[in-house]
Parts: sequence; C-alpha cells; structure tokens
Amino acid sequence: MEQSIENKLISADKAFSEWKKIPFEHRQKLIAKAAEILKTRSEEFGAIITSEMHKPISQAIAEVEKCALMMNYYADAENILQPEKIESEYSYSEIHYVPKGVILGVMPWNFPFWQVLRFAVPAILAGNTVVLKHASICFGSGNAIEKIFLEAGFPEGVFQNLEIGHQDVKEVLEHKAISGVSLTGSEKAGAEVASIAGQNIKKSLLELGGSDAFIVLDDADLDEAAKVGALARLQNCGQTCVAAKRFIIDEKIEDTFLPKFIEEYKKFVPADPMDRETKIAGMARPDLADDLEKQFQKALENGAEIILPLERISDNEFNPGLIRVEEGNPILQEELFGPLGMVMIAKNDKEALQLANDIPFGLSNSVWTQDKDRQLFFIENLESGTVNINRMTSSDPRFPFGGTKTSGYGTELSLLALREFVTAKTVVGN
Repeated sequence: MEQSIENKLISADKAFSEWKKIPFEHRQKLIAKAAEILKTRSEEFGAIITSEMHKPISQAIAEVEKCALMMNYYADAENILQPEKIESEYSYSEIHYVPKGVILGVMPWNFPFWQVLRFAVPAILAGNTVVLKHASICFGSGNAIEKIFLEAGFPEGVFQNLEIGHQDVKEVLEHKAISGVSLTGSEKAGAEVASIAGQNIKKSLLELGGSDAFIVLDDADLDEAAKVGALARLQNCGQTCVAAKRFIIDEKIEDTFLPKFIEEYKKFVPADPMDRETKIAGMARPDLADDLEKQFQKALENGAEIILPLERISDNEFNPGLIRVEEGNPILQEELFGPLGMVMIAKNDKEALQLANDIPFGLSNSVWTQDKDRQLFFIENLESGTVNINRMTSSDPRFPFGGTKTSGYGTELSLLALREFVTAKTVVGN
C-alpha cells in the first residue's frame, strides 16, 4: 500500500478516536454548515459533475441542491442514538449505540455527489469517520467533497478522498483501520466487496442494480403516466439504478398509452450538457455506450421488437431506444444502464405482477392506478425495497432506501441509516 494511503487510513482512525466523543448536536451543526456551502455554490459543484460524467447541468445542479436538502434533514434529525433504557429487574438495563470506526465508501460515477453524501452523512453523524474510493472519472468530485467538509469545520480525517483504483479496494478494506464498507454499484462489484468484508468479519452495506417496473393499469392517468414514464427512464441518460426500465402496460390501454408514451420519449434529444435546457446528454464513457449497444443487439437476437431504434450518434450519445420484449428474453435478467427502455404487455393485474417480479432485482417499482384495492394488491406483493404509487421512483431523505434480492441489503437515508454502522451494546446488571 502506498504510504500516502496508509497515512490517510491512520489519520481517519486517529480522527475517529476524537470524533466519536463529539456530541451529536455539535456534529449536526457542522453538517448544517456543509449543507449551506453546497446550497450557495451549487452551480460550481454542478459544473464539476457535468465535466466529469456529462450529466446535463440543470440535473447536476439539482443533484447538489438535493444533497443540501438531505444534509439539512440530518442536521435537524432526532438523536435516535442516545442510550435506550429497557424495563427490567436490573439497575443497569440499557442499549448504547456505539459507532464502529472508519467506514470505506466505494461509490459510482452516476451521481458523484449524491451517492457519496447519502452514505457519508449519516455514517459521520453517527460518530464514524469515512474514507472514499470514488469512481476514477470522479476524483474531482471526491476532492471537492473533502474540501467542503474541511471548510465547514469538520476535523481533519473525518472525511477523506482516496485517489485509488478498483484494484486497491481489497487492500484498503482489509486494513486494520477499516471497520465497515458501503458500496453502491454493480452486482459484480458488490459481490466482490461483500466477500472481502465477510472474510474479514466487517460490516457491509450494498446498494446494487435494478430493473424497475413501471406498471400502467387501465384506470391510470395516461397523460401523466406517459410524461413521468419518459422522465423516469431517461433522466441522467438512463444511468440510474432506480430508473424505470420495464414498462408493463395493461393490454386494454396499449393502443392508447403507447402513442402518448412514444411522443414524450421523443422529446429527449441529446444536446450540449452545459446548456440549461438540455434534458439528455451523452453517457459517462464510450465503453458504457458500447455495452448498451451490445445489450440492445442481444435483446433483438432473442426476439425483441423495435418500437424506437437505439441510434448511436457519437462515441457516447444515443437517440433513446424503446423495445417490446416478451417474457423469457434473457435481456430481462440484466440491467440496462442507459437510454434504452423495454415495453411488456400484461393481460391483467396478476400477470403484470408476475412480470414485474420475474427478475433477479428488487430495488423499486412504480404502479399507476386510481383504484385503492389494486394499489394494495401491488404494495403487498411486489418484491422490492420501494413501491411508488402514481409517481416515479426518487429517493427522499425522510424514507428508507434500499433493495432486496440481488439489488443489495442495508438501509440508506431516513433515521434508520444512523444505525447501519453502529454496534448495539447491551449494558445490564446491578
């Protein structure tokens, strides 16, 4: 291990020994200061995001502003980590929530600020310190976030960005200073990191891929579902784990809904990411565009029909595509990470549910119907961490975020996230 990385891990461990003693309320004040920096300089930080991974500038600025909103939520949050008294016959009868130590964050490029801060803020508020391994194209974002923490008054070593590659994660995670890891990324990366953590008896949290269903039933508001559906698939150039990827449509409205949906879909035309009017730009890297193109061809080879062709117009840009896919197509077992959507037709609610659940992922789903009984049927039976009713999936700091099946495990956001990287210590006796 490079000495500079070794020094940072030692610094993080040393900082933890003091940071864990800082009162919860004081930590919150520093988080509020960091939120203010993000809010007042959102355009500056948004420009860093756009320059690194091509997100349209308006969406990049919105990402930074959402981070500030989330941080203010935690700055005002109830302290659920106070010692908890339990009724018993003992004079000592308590649960103490003790921070674990230095937590490694392995984070992706698609939301360079949000993914990092969504993990780091509750972990740090709980008394841990954090080291970040960001995606290689987002080192600028990682360094900017480190500077924000320092500028807000956090002690040195509480948050540090490590400019390391994927090949270095194992050595860092195995380091004695590291107590746990949170990863947002692919199933493959999650499996590798969880395996290393498990072998070293260290806590892991995984937020992995998704292939979310967007289910439109015959009593839905079709105009709104079409408009929201296009955005749900194509925001961030479709490079979102909770993007709507499979549009499951009741056969009774196929002829009515599809034209509306296609019309909205066609409004997403690739343009300059620095233009505030741009709704979609290029993918983060050319090799990712190559992968999506291969998946498109694989789907067609296995019987998919083109509704709108996926047309590559530069090394990393596409005119968004839409394909009709039948049950059994192997592409349904993969995540499409880019501007390509899939349409499936269901005969009834039962078949719509079966199609929605017939994948390895379980992140989030969206159901469009006005009928309360039908809503309840899907709420109770969809296999996912989140169910949205008449809205697209979007994370909210007030609500838990996480998946099931191969979409990962553990909870981000909400008050529950404060207890992800703590030990519940029982104190009992006389």
